[in-house]
Amino acid sequence: MDGKNVRQLTTQALEQGAGIVRLWPTWVPRVFCVPGRRLRLHPDDLYALGGHRGGIDERWFSSTTPADNGPGTPEDEGLSYIYVDDKQKVTLRDALDEMKVEFLGQDVVDKYGGWVMYSKFFDNMYPLPHHLHQTDEKAADVGRVGKPEAYFFPAQYNFALNTYPYTFFGLEPGTTVEQVVDCLKRWSEGDNGILGLSKAYRLQVDTGWYVPPGILHAPGTLCTYEPQRASDVFSMWQSLVADYQVIDRSLLVKDVPPDKHYDYDYLISLLDWESNTDPQFKEHHFLTPLPAGDPQAMKSEGYLDEWIVYGSEWFSAKRLTVLPGRTVTIKDPVAYGLICVQGYGRFGPHPISSPTMIRFGQMTEDEFFVTVKAAQQGVTITNLSTTEPLVILKHFNPGHPEMPGK
Repeated sequence: MDGKNVRQLTTQALEQGAGIVRLWPTWVPRVFCVPGRRLRLHPDDLYALGGHRGGIDERWFSSTTPADNGPGTPEDEGLSYIYVDDKQKVTLRDALDEMKVEFLGQDVVDKYGGWVMYSKFFDNMYPLPHHLHQTDEKAADVGRVGKPEAYFFPAQYNFALNTYPYTFFGLEPGTTVEQVVDCLKRWSEGDNGILGLSKAYRLQVDTGWYVPPGILHAPGTLCTYEPQRASDVFSMWQSLVADYQVIDRSLLVKDVPPDKHYDYDYLISLLDWESNTDPQFKEHHFLTPLPAGDPQAMKSEGYLDEWIVYGSEWFSAKRLTVLPGRTVTIKDPVAYGLICVQGYGRFGPHPISSPTMIRFGQMTEDEFFVTVKAAQQGVTITNLSTTEPLVILKHFNPGHPEMPGK
């Protein structure tokens, strides 16, 4: 689609939505995962892209980043689409390429170059392999950028905790480089033992973690809301998961230069050793919700706004709860994407609702992107339920001026 058509369709969507655009659900499969069945995707559609592609265990939000799923991956997998009408849509990436300033503001474009984050739900039946995401320095070796990320475990998507609600983070203090290298060298022997050098933490609903690049982590089985930098680099360090899944060594070196695939000094250099072995890891990385204002004053006005991801230079996130039967106008200083996880009502001129079940390819009313002008003017939100809260998770680009420190 040429730039003129992109601009025309995007302008139409912006005008229809008063600066707020609806986004289609973006589904992503992973061959090394088993779907956790809590994304509200119809059970018959979990393998809608074919068994050879793996089950759908992720839904991406406000994404301008294609999924890096290897051979056979469609060019637009992972990209969010703006809904224009029942027959027309345009990728958020193309829309931002044409209209960055209108969406984000000139100051954000000048400072960050555009929209440089996205968020997702990932939802797995079994724990993921112990892995890391490269720093900018190491990702640059393969022409990519690094990937910090954060986790939040919304109660609305965790009615079941699945098989293992624990996440391993980092390495136990006192772990040696030689012990880690030995695990990598024993890749083909079944379980390479890397988790024996790490520590598991019990996951808690409605809390989260911040995970900078270079930190090993093996996410547990809570359905996770995950704001992150716009990158899909990773390196898997665990050869066998839960005695059921063998991890191919190619995933250890997916984003490693070819001449470094068996260079163990190089592989160890991917680790932030100090952070991995930090004896106060939880104190430095665990996140609990922080009110974005005076809680009593907000509740008297009919809402509660909370920071759920904060302290990162790359992104942040909030949880907005509108109380039953209330109408509020919420202002934010910057553009943002959002996903509604509970309730129904009105969001600006749009209906908004959290679906019970979604068919693959079906449009929903739960995901939007709010331009900077609309955010600053304020979005009027009405909770049309008399009994149930309307709950929205909002993800922000870097540089939110009100974000608290960790």
